[in-house]
Amino acid sequence: MTSRTAAERALGEYLAHLAIERGVSEHTLAAYRRDLDRYCAFLAGLGLTELERVAEADVLAYVEALRSGSDGRSPLAASSAARAVTAVRGWHRFALEEGTTTADPSAAVRPPASAKRLPKAVAVERVEALLEAASLGDGPVPLRDRALLEVLYGTGARISEAVGLAVDDLDLDGDVAAVRLFGKGRKERVVPVGRYAVEALEAYLVRGRPELARAGRGSPAVFLNTRGNPLSRQSAWAVLQAAAGRAGLSEHISPHTLRHSFATHLLAGGADVRVVQELLGHASVTTTQIYTQVTVQTMREVYAAAHPRARA
Repeated sequence: MTSRTAAERALGEYLAHLAIERGVSEHTLAAYRRDLDRYCAFLAGLGLTELERVAEADVLAYVEALRSGSDGRSPLAASSAARAVTAVRGWHRFALEEGTTTADPSAAVRPPASAKRLPKAVAVERVEALLEAASLGDGPVPLRDRALLEVLYGTGARISEAVGLAVDDLDLDGDVAAVRLFGKGRKERVVPVGRYAVEALEAYLVRGRPELARAGRGSPAVFLNTRGNPLSRQSAWAVLQAAAGRAGLSEHISPHTLRHSFATHLLAGGADVRVVQELLGHASVTTTQIYTQVTVQTMREVYAAAHPRARA
């Protein structure tokens, strides 16, 4: 039988600590063992059989191996590599605390960041189907629901900003109709409102809201529930889900989906990214630029499908 290295013995102690003192589940323990066995094999390939001899550069090389597969194993996605690095950091920290090593070479090593997922935008015709579905039925509630969704899509407002609207935040009579939104940190911005949203708001304010308000105590909120109180974010979410169901939309639709669609459709129509930044209330244009990736991808797809010299 081949004798275990000092690193492998130290690993056995750490796994025992996780099982006995930390009480981690068998599933979690198996994942740690799998990740750290790979790390031990990587270190052995470098001729490192004792944790004390491991340097930060060795840990960084292991992170690169996880992503590239240069250690002869399958490369890992960023999320799986991050889990493996977390296991390595936990082991080195334990070794330092136990006095097995005199330094932690992993302390400054950060797990690889997951790639940002591009926001999912809904096609314009599907947004229109969603808005039509919101107004199905009679009474004040369909009028409210249509106005709410028109505001979300027509202004790019966050759900908290939309339900936080007060009647005094609406300016529907000026040359350019607008709403005043309060974003993160109560930062205020004024966003123009299109004709469809204005018409939906006016219909609700005249024929729907007064009826809902009679059940309450004079709330200044634009969007009210059937008890006359301000509509909650959870209720607004339910409004959207119900409309999506009636419209037969199979994709996942959330309030942020409408915000994503607002930004993507503006940029696809030629809007300047800095204007979209102001409309969305982003502190940095870098946050907004993720939407430009969506439109660039769309352009690539259109080009590949339509240009006679795009394909071999």
